[in-house]
Amino acid sequence: MTDSRPVDRPVNLDLATMKFPITATASILHRVSAVVIWVGFAFALYLLWTIQASPEGYASVAAMFADSFLAKFFAWGFLTALGYYCMGGLKHIIQEMGYFEEFESGQKISWLAIGLGIVLSVVMGVVIWA
Repeated sequence: MTDSRPVDRPVNLDLATMKFPITATASILHRVSAVVIWVGFAFALYLLWTIQASPEGYASVAAMFADSFLAKFFAWGFLTALGYYCMGGLKHIIQEMGYFEEFESGQKISWLAIGLGIVLSVVMGVVIWA
């Protein structure tokens, strides 16, 4: 027999007020960075094809990156996503080996992955704009 008493649950969840644990944030960022990489690869392949097609193609791509803030910004975004994706992947590999699987240690390695992703992002920004 089932219990017919109402259960006190929220009816409308306001997702803006919910705070995800850092482990969930790291996982979501890892997935978002994968999408950015896939989209970025389409542009990267086109640029590589243009570069190898002719010396004029190489010169046009080089001039685009030398003169366009937007081109540099997209390259930085692509490399930032790639850097974080690598850090997130390394985090997953370490956890698959049986380390940092508990919630507290999982939080630490998630913070480390995000922190190293930020460091790589800054380094890529310095390399691109310096």
